[in-house]
Amino acid sequence: MKPNIGQGDKGTTSIFGGERINKDECQIQAYGDLDELNSCIGLIRSINKHRETNELLEKIQEDLFVLGSQLVSTNPRLPSVTRENVKFIEDNIQKFEKDLPELRRFILPSGNQTASLLHVSRAVCRRVERSLVTLSKENNLNENVIPYINRLSDLLFALARWTNKKEGIKEKEWISR
Repeated sequence: MKPNIGQGDKGTTSIFGGERINKDECQIQAYGDLDELNSCIGLIRSINKHRETNELLEKIQEDLFVLGSQLVSTNPRLPSVTRENVKFIEDNIQKFEKDLPELRRFILPSGNQTASLLHVSRAVCRRVERSLVTLSKENNLNENVIPYINRLSDLLFALARWTNKKEGIKEKEWISR
């Protein structure tokens, strides 16, 4: 395989199938944001000590690769994010939230290193969602893509709270002054 050294020096990149498009197009912005989210989740997995959470995050990373392939290809033979993927996220939100106290105020995004990185990932996930909404105005996206990412940010928030609780770290409520 020939290396791709320097092929993007003029502001274009190659997408699935070999087509070259400008690096500032909405499609590439969304794909880049998604790649950043997936990398953040990988970082969490590298420091997280809870096997159950790591297995869940690995499954999510795999789903994000499926979603990413949808952003750069119209090949119908590639897997796609389905309603079952969205339900999987929703079921896990419920699973982790059931043991958490109800929120009455905003909480400061903090805690141990894993929880703090989950909060960062949640914020990156929200950026992915905004990029996908922008892209959806130009391209016809699979109807499950935006709901999946929307629910994923909720799950990352629940996981951050759950991690802090599991580690005995009290949440700090934000109080307006």
